[in-house]
Amino acid sequence: MFVIAFLIEGATRADYDPFQHPVSSLALGPYGWMQIANFVITGLLMLLFAIGIHRALHAAGRPSTWGPLLVGTYAIGLIGAGVFVTDPVGGYPLDTPAQGVHTWHGMLHDFPFSLLVFAALATACFVFARRFAGWGNRGWAFYSAATGVLIVIGFFLSGQAFAQAEGLVEIGGLLQRLTIVVGWGWLSLLAIRLRNTAEPAHAHAERHTS
Repeated sequence: MFVIAFLIEGATRADYDPFQHPVSSLALGPYGWMQIANFVITGLLMLLFAIGIHRALHAAGRPSTWGPLLVGTYAIGLIGAGVFVTDPVGGYPLDTPAQGVHTWHGMLHDFPFSLLVFAALATACFVFARRFAGWGNRGWAFYSAATGVLIVIGFFLSGQAFAQAEGLVEIGGLLQRLTIVVGWGWLSLLAIRLRNTAEPAHAHAERHTS
């Protein structure tokens, strides 16, 4: 939902360049409420997902604290990023300087909330990589660790691009979008993986008690 919404908005918004401008910039202007809602609704759903992770791991006999907690922290970052709207950057909206402007709500959008989104998600990947390795699932351990590394690299490079670093400024939006797709895709597949793990364990427990 989050990805589809910002792809449609980025493709249809006047004067907005999805290859250059950050996703957060869609929260600016007369239609900015759509991206604000996208942040907040996704964050609330991710809070529920964090609870679901906790229950699924418990049902599978693999209780975990840090994994669900980090996903919940990521969710709070999304909500905060929606509530505290970003500052203009990269010349969008029109007639704003390329270096952007600086406001208190824009500072809160960047630090701590946007940082929480990517830092918590990357850390969750590493935590689950360790968990999957302990469970003997090397494929998922490698996938989770690789996703965490890509999120860190993507966050750093896109941040440099939005700071107008030469050679990156024209592709900052693309780099951020690729990072989001990689991270959010891992979360979606994790949900399927944990659901498939928890359901057989739950069915076994029901047969045992009956």
